[in-house]
Amino acid sequence: MGFRLSKIYTRTGDKGETGLCDGRRVPKDHPRIEAIGEVDSLNSQVGVLLAGLDAERGKFPGLNEVIEVLAPCQHRLFDLGGELAMPEYQALNAAEIERLEAAIDVWNEELGPLENFILPGGS
Repeated sequence: MGFRLSKIYTRTGDKGETGLCDGRRVPKDHPRIEAIGEVDSLNSQVGVLLAGLDAERGKFPGLNEVIEVLAPCQHRLFDLGGELAMPEYQALNAAEIERLEAAIDVWNEELGPLENFILPGGS
């Protein structure tokens, strides 16, 4: 098992700031902190999606391909959150982007041309 946090508070007060991994302090409304939160939220949504897909994979074998593409994305999103917290660190690389683009290209060929959009909540 990797490193585990034994406590999640510092008792030092934060004066509306939070620390990056390089020691710099930034306001809690800094765009980098907002991005970290958005990446965490997306990671959570991908996790919920993967759990649902996994539960249905027996009924729909085609879901295996989607799971195989999305599962590594969840790990890369976690890495991206770390990259945002460590400004000098680069976790993502061109190979990961190329892997995703290749999967998207295959799926787009199966779909055919886009003819309209569906709003969230629509059907």
